Amino acid sequence: MTMQCVTSFSFARKIMGQTLAAALVAGSFSMPAVAEEAEYEFTMGAIVSPGDIYGKMTTSVPERVARATNGKVEVTVSDSLIAASQVASAVRDGRLPMSAALHTYLAGDEPRMGIFNLPGLIENIDDYQKVRNAFWAEDVARIWDESWNAKVFAEGAWCNTRLFSKTPIHSVEDFKGKRLRVHNPQTASLIESLGGKGTPMPMTEIVPALERGVIDGVFTSACVGGTMDIWREAPHVQDWGIAPVTGWAILMNKDEWEKLPSDIQEQIQGAMDELQKEAFGGYKDFVQKAMDQMEEDGAKVWSASEKERAELNQEKYTQGAYDSWYQRAEEVGFDGPAYVQKIRDVLDK
Repeated sequence: MTMQCVTSFSFARKIMGQTLAAALVAGSFSMPAVAEEAEYEFTMGAIVSPGDIYGKMTTSVPERVARATNGKVEVTVSDSLIAASQVASAVRDGRLPMSAALHTYLAGDEPRMGIFNLPGLIENIDDYQKVRNAFWAEDVARIWDESWNAKVFAEGAWCNTRLFSKTPIHSVEDFKGKRLRVHNPQTASLIESLGGKGTPMPMTEIVPALERGVIDGVFTSACVGGTMDIWREAPHVQDWGIAPVTGWAILMNKDEWEKLPSDIQEQIQGAMDELQKEAFGGYKDFVQKAMDQMEEDGAKVWSASEKERAELNQEKYTQGAYDSWYQRAEEVGFDGPAYVQKIRDVLDK
């Protein structure tokens, strides 16, 4: 399955595309009085995300920015110009002025970008926000600045990760022998420790791989899984709390940002502050609607109990994921165990 999404304010103004029209009906936006011609034009790279709150937020950027700047800034959002794994490096290298990047895709280079992939550490969106607000957002903004030459406008998270599988995976023993699509090295390590096989795979290959029996299940966003009808091939939709959150950030190349007048900068940042507020504020309802719809359509929804999660998060299963993360932290130049402890202190764990 492939999808393309190109949204610009000038385009939306002419044809009232579905994304903007839906937002207007929902009351999220109002059509602004705009200048005749934009003074600044930027392209923003995004990642294919059918049905996810990430997609809803990123496709709203053009209208939000145009409204905030009275049409002086025009943003075009595209998921077809740059590969998903390159949306951050494209900003750093100046190939794109803006992007909506996933932290997880960068965790190999910078392990602090992948804290939510460590087993049993950050278990839900509330944990993520606590850690963000305590210190992590500031840390990562500095990393974006120093390593990616990027200004962070706003952050959010994909819908909670669920495990979609052909047969039930309701116990630690059920993981044995299962080939499961994963999206980060820590989850791959955990699945290996449980006796399964973690398999990296692009979103476009998931449904065919399930149909052919190449994989037995997939970890992905609940909302994307529902929209793509992954549950029709893998009807068991389980919440094990494994890599439950995938954070994202809307970025701009710092050199491009610094060229803008201060009043335009203030207007754009104000619009992005509002976007971030909505991204987190509407998160739980958005996820719940996706889960309710899948269950109504026939998916078999299940959540692991605290006891079952505790069994899965035993050190004998999780230590490999932590050890590899700590090793990479040492290579990058920070104290991995101390960083994890700092997170645990914030979460009272």
